[in-house]
Amino acid sequence: MTQIADDQARADALEAEEDAIGELEAVIGDEPDLGPPSDPETATATATPTNAAATAAPKRPVDAKSDTRQRILDVALDLFTEQGYDGTSLREIAEQLGVTKAAIYYHFESKEDILMALHMRIHDFGREALMLIGEGPVTLELWGQLLDQIVGEMLAQRKLFLMHERNQAVLEKLHREDHDAEHEDIQNQFRRVLGDERVPARDRVRMAAAFGVVFSSIFLGDASFDSTPKDELEVMLREILHDVLAG
Repeated sequence: MTQIADDQARADALEAEEDAIGELEAVIGDEPDLGPPSDPETATATATPTNAAATAAPKRPVDAKSDTRQRILDVALDLFTEQGYDGTSLREIAEQLGVTKAAIYYHFESKEDILMALHMRIHDFGREALMLIGEGPVTLELWGQLLDQIVGEMLAQRKLFLMHERNQAVLEKLHREDHDAEHEDIQNQFRRVLGDERVPARDRVRMAAAFGVVFSSIFLGDASFDSTPKDELEVMLREILHDVLAG
């Protein structure tokens, strides 16, 4: 037992040391390269281009930093969905990418920051929806168009919503002023729409019920519909939400 405890203590100390080094490198160093190791011959060829290559039109620049951040988020999304936020370490994320944790720290201060960045993607859906709604009274037709768009977007990003549902307890503990303010604003806007007395109460109930159809099917359905093709599920959801709106 003593040997096991000593091994665990050494492992914890090593990870803490790596974390400290990673944070320091992220502050003082350039962005770590997440790309594959360069082939020596390819590197030589690139360093001495032919005349044809030298005169070719320059390629459109790629935002490497943005691409790296996206890759980190994609890997984290897979791991958080499959094994949970608490069951995933920064080391695992780094290993999936084939890099050290310093590369992760360059873009995110902590694992919590990665989770928050993924969560904020969901807010993008709310912002886009509010842009369609505007300030005037919302008709059943406009609400149907809004939900049609949301259905397609949510199914395209289904794993993001599954991750959110499976890590709900952790997400509820995250409190940041920028996040809380935006979350409250989106909720208030939807409450305004559903509480707008210029719209008949029966229509507003239908709108709320149709909204529930979409979100409950994707959130609460979890993996229940994994065997159903995305296109088929999308058609069924659209049909059902329009049936609800039509009464």
